[in-house]
Amino acid sequence: MKNSSISRRALLASTALFAMDSRAQVQTAANVMNWPNRPIKIVVPGPAGVGGDIFARMLAGPLQEALKQSIVIENKAGANGIIGNDAVAKAQPDGYTFLFSPSSSIAINPILQPKMPYDTVKDLAPVAQIGLSGFLLVANPSTGFKNLDDMVRYAKANPGKLNYASWGNGSSGQLAMESIKAHYQIFMPHIPYKGVLPALTDLLANNISVGFVDIASPVPHIRSGRLVGLGCTGSSRGPALPDLPTLSEQGFKFDTDGWYGVFTSAGTPQSLINRMNQEINRILATDEVIQKFASNNMPKPPIKTADQFAATVKKDVETWQGLAKVAGLKID
Repeated sequence: MKNSSISRRALLASTALFAMDSRAQVQTAANVMNWPNRPIKIVVPGPAGVGGDIFARMLAGPLQEALKQSIVIENKAGANGIIGNDAVAKAQPDGYTFLFSPSSSIAINPILQPKMPYDTVKDLAPVAQIGLSGFLLVANPSTGFKNLDDMVRYAKANPGKLNYASWGNGSSGQLAMESIKAHYQIFMPHIPYKGVLPALTDLLANNISVGFVDIASPVPHIRSGRLVGLGCTGSSRGPALPDLPTLSEQGFKFDTDGWYGVFTSAGTPQSLINRMNQEINRILATDEVIQKFASNNMPKPPIKTADQFAATVKKDVETWQGLAKVAGLKID
């Protein structure tokens, strides 16, 4: 009798759990079918007015029209993107919080940061790739530098006198310059800034002479002559600055491309991820967006499924890890 009573209780418990699981599945299915029924937030892990913010806002308008819901851009700058990335990694996986992040904060942070508050691979789900390009090496006109060779020759003749800026410790800008330093055997102290905008501000004010910044925000300053473009990383020249040669064209091979990417919290239903991917890709393929991207120095964006973008992320983590080791990159 006792065993029979235990069996009945076990059966009742099992039935209750099955019913709860079934209700949860029905609720999830209903949420997916009704998505989106409230505003969607896109977190940009950087300040307003720089590359990631510029491209995120270009995407937000047409995405808002496509989904018939408001798209809210939320800037969460700091720690080379970790603050913004962490907010999305810990968000509810319901399809209402997304991340618009540069490749550096996705691929490089896990390599250099020993105590990450989240696991990039486990906690963030790739949704769509936005663009494929490099970033810019710029100088204040007062230096007289016109290209990479000018900077290298000055640094060789004046060890330690030429500081360089990047948008933070562990950024791809730091990795690129440390690679240049190792290749040419020059000594240039690193001045890490809390994002591209403060670095750009000091470069314009001649508080620092040279530095790496993003692909888009320095374009008007280069055109006006307030900054000088010395070169760009990546496999091709930027469409808004066709006369600015790549670093590889100037004799220093650094043709690894960066990108921006849309991510969401892991556990988000795959159907929502695929829907967002399809809507973003449709927008990226329009002539209007292609032209807007080009005017901000971003070549025609590649079109990838969520799975294809996930494969790109995995490959690039391995590539950047190798570059970091070769450059001996360390957190200052």
